[in-house]
Amino acid sequence: MEEGFSEWVILEYSQIIRDVGPENLVLTSLPPQTAPSDIPQRLVDLGLQWTTRECVDVIKSENGGKVDTSQVCLLDPAASVDLVPSDKSRFSYFVFGGILGQHPRVDRTGVLREKYGFVGRRLGSLQMTTDTAIRTTQRIIENGAAFEEIEFLDYPEIRYNKYESTEMPFRYIVDAESGEPILPEGMLELIKHDADQSIDDLLIQ
Repeated sequence: MEEGFSEWVILEYSQIIRDVGPENLVLTSLPPQTAPSDIPQRLVDLGLQWTTRECVDVIKSENGGKVDTSQVCLLDPAASVDLVPSDKSRFSYFVFGGILGQHPRVDRTGVLREKYGFVGRRLGSLQMTTDTAIRTTQRIIENGAAFEEIEFLDYPEIRYNKYESTEMPFRYIVDAESGEPILPEGMLELIKHDADQSIDDLLIQ
């Protein structure tokens, strides 16, 4: 993970913790110089587990210093096989790396793929936000839903008022009740704020 926590990252990881529980998430590979004071208080209050160690070292510490790479699933956009409900019995760990980041996608997941040889699984062909990728995995593994059964909305238009909107360059799960894309709590307000800021910058110039 890169240095620092943007507001976007804080909102995404806060939602992930709420969705899966702090006991089921470890944020690994933070920069070596990361100190407890560098972790946003909102994430601390939610019980975020974090470490500067790599994910493989965390897995080793839980398994007597050994890693069975066949039990580790790397959620990899470049994988040739999609994640399916039966993978629940095969994998004990799910590693998300490189999904959060730039658009278009940068293959940072490839570092884990090449270094450790983890088994790769794909979540469709379009880029997701980190919380969406984890939410999708949770529905497939915990709820037994096939990928094709999950309703998605690709590149949704977030409209603020009659005249302004922003197209999000990601795939999101649709909320069954509202029909709207599922976003982290506070994300809509952040997107709106960023849009307003951009407009202000244009007016100043």
